[in-house]
Amino acid sequence: MKFDIITIFPHIFDSYFEESILKRAQEKNLLEICIHNLRDWTDDPHKTVDDSPFGGGLGMVMKIAPIYRAVQELKAKRARSKIILFTPRGKKFNQRKAHEFSKLDQLIMICGRYEGVDERVGKYIADEQISIGDYDLMGGELPAMVVVETVARLIPGVIGKEEFLKEHVKEGGFVEYPQYTRPEVFIDAQGKTRTVPKVLLSGNHGKIEEWHRKHGKLIR
Repeated sequence: MKFDIITIFPHIFDSYFEESILKRAQEKNLLEICIHNLRDWTDDPHKTVDDSPFGGGLGMVMKIAPIYRAVQELKAKRARSKIILFTPRGKKFNQRKAHEFSKLDQLIMICGRYEGVDERVGKYIADEQISIGDYDLMGGELPAMVVVETVARLIPGVIGKEEFLKEHVKEGGFVEYPQYTRPEVFIDAQGKTRTVPKVLLSGNHGKIEEWHRKHGKLIR
């Protein structure tokens, strides 16, 4: 799968996508992450990507033309391709949506900045408008990282736990339950003892699975 991210701050992603599982997934060609500088699609000497809003306003608005040209060039001739714009007014991103995106061949993500993006981008260029929460951010770069990581985990081979995924990823969501590790007994600074549920130490796999089902929660 290919992730194409359009931004005016391409170096924000440098360290994040060059560490841990995402780095290894790219090295194994399980996925491709391409960061694109929107200024490469401007047509003036100053590489202008924003302008003042019609009707007035507090800040600048990102222009439609460079974004249109970028998307036109990046969009592959594939049936399973989608363009998303990050905005607080968008549809809430969740695990079900991540499953939907994981079936694509290409996902193009438009990262806004300043006071926002020309409304015509959301209406006529993007296939979907996405939000990662009911709060305002400085731009779409953090949401892009969230989407890439959430979707990447669902691509076969990326996290290397295929049997686990088959069992625990269900109905467009996943099962999350409490987990513990050593030490079996932990005593905090106030002298309070914190222990691990005995069933998890029993070695009885049937009982452990029953405990997982009882305490698990389906996240969608």
